[in-house]
Amino acid sequence: MMVKKIVVCQAQVPFIEGGAEFHARELVKQLKVHGYEAELISVPFKWYPKEEIIAHASAWRLLDLSESTGQPIDLAIGLKFPSYFVRHPCKVSWIIHQYRAAYDLCGTPYSDFKHIEGDVGLRNTLMQLDRKMLGECRRLFTNAKNTAARLKKFNGITADPLYHPPRLASQLRSGEYGNYVLSVGRLESVKRVELAVKAMQHVDKPIRLLIVGDGTYRQKIQQMVEQSGMEQRIEFLGQVSDKDLIDLYSKALAVIYVPYDEDYGYVTLEAFLAHRPVITAEDSGGPLEFVKHDVNGAVCQPEAESIASEINSLAGNRTRTAMLGESGYDSARDISWSGVVEQLVGAAENSTDNG
Repeated sequence: MMVKKIVVCQAQVPFIEGGAEFHARELVKQLKVHGYEAELISVPFKWYPKEEIIAHASAWRLLDLSESTGQPIDLAIGLKFPSYFVRHPCKVSWIIHQYRAAYDLCGTPYSDFKHIEGDVGLRNTLMQLDRKMLGECRRLFTNAKNTAARLKKFNGITADPLYHPPRLASQLRSGEYGNYVLSVGRLESVKRVELAVKAMQHVDKPIRLLIVGDGTYRQKIQQMVEQSGMEQRIEFLGQVSDKDLIDLYSKALAVIYVPYDEDYGYVTLEAFLAHRPVITAEDSGGPLEFVKHDVNGAVCQPEAESIASEINSLAGNRTRTAMLGESGYDSARDISWSGVVEQLVGAAENSTDNG
């Protein structure tokens, strides 16, 4: 079949913007750049109380996006849960993540699912629904090997990892290595920005920590900084413009990115494309697909002292730091959107029409 019109399906939490939202918008943009008619379809998502999860998934299932104004829509691309519940005869999913609280985060401090009857029942229902809805897809992709491994482990479904460049890829640049380390991302518990904050108590002066991003965890982290007496060395910048973020990357000594079991993580590739080494943790998931210890960054234990030791090492040997940054750039520069579009659209064009 020849694909012309494509819808990209996104579950959107109102007033929240992060990597998933940038990902969806950039995919639509790149589809248009490559000559397709593309539209972003967003439906609000609410996950609390837990009973709302099924209701919001059902809202997607009620949608038939097979046509618009009497004209066929050739392809629907589902991203994160529950957008791939949408009804369409030619559906491809590029999974950013499923509903992680019911999957890999269950049983950790980052999930509200507990081993009680109601939660176990809901978790089983979500897994069954995911298997059914994803089973309807012509082809399944994930944004990283880590996401594909979760899908295989919990649902018994195989998907192909499909890497894509970060949103600012073409604009990132290298500058001098400054006297600050940079943390970028949403301030949520699973991102573990507090590890970087605690590490600063063991980092040699004059190195500072600059924190870009906002989220529900910001107040708690700020209180932690105040209690530690580190206000002069740790700065919260909140949301910044693209221009300012590019500048911050270009002058950082290194980027600290230590989330818990991240799916993919734009920050890793953004840092590499700015020629900055990345400090990550051995349980950080997706970043480990790119960060190699003492090759383009550092992989350490998720502990403040270990992170601080790596920061001090980079600050003490700027020549080595620059070498790591260059190696990071080499490992990220060939990831392109052209390959992504070819794979996603090709999955539909090369399949038979089974309606």
